[in-house]
Amino acid sequence: MNLFETVKSAVTVKQAAEYYGCKVNRGDMICCPFHDDRHPSMKLNRDYFYCFGCGATGDVIDFVARLFGLSSYEAAKKLAYDFGIDPDKPPAAMALKEPYPLARAFRNDEIHCQRVLCDYLHLLERWKVEYAPQSPEDELDDRFVEACHMIEYVNDLLDVLMFAELKQRVKAVDMLLKDGTITALEQRLRRLEKEVQHRGEERAIA
Repeated sequence: MNLFETVKSAVTVKQAAEYYGCKVNRGDMICCPFHDDRHPSMKLNRDYFYCFGCGATGDVIDFVARLFGLSSYEAAKKLAYDFGIDPDKPPAAMALKEPYPLARAFRNDEIHCQRVLCDYLHLLERWKVEYAPQSPEDELDDRFVEACHMIEYVNDLLDVLMFAELKQRVKAVDMLLKDGTITALEQRLRRLEKEVQHRGEERAIA
């Protein structure tokens, strides 16, 4: 089996959703992470998910790819890494057991950092296109400059958090949380989102 087949045969959508911090109820339903979902509307089957609210659907690799903004191959690699899967050897049941409390706490912190950084990266990628100068004479927009300076750095951080050895990942998460980087980014992203919503409401009223 190739990497995709091995991952899909070894990890259910429900296992992945729980591992990455989604709260699964008794009916195997969760609040959809892909739209503003206040009541669980996504059904997790063994091999695929389906959201009755926004229509999102796919297999476990699609779920992780969309959750973290990865390509299918990167999502498959992340699942293989996080669940201890060797593409040539399906994982033992032990590899899928719930981790110790300390490991679970680190995993939650790591996933939180990944999500915030992914959101920031997507914002930077959008800024780099939207605010690019149209001619050599144009004054550079601060958002375009920030995107040019930060995209590579954020990509490198995400590579460490998703694919590096455990020791490096622990060190990176510790640094990001202790120096306030994640908290500051999260607050800024929320503020920007509110500003966008406010502008949209003003345009609707006008």
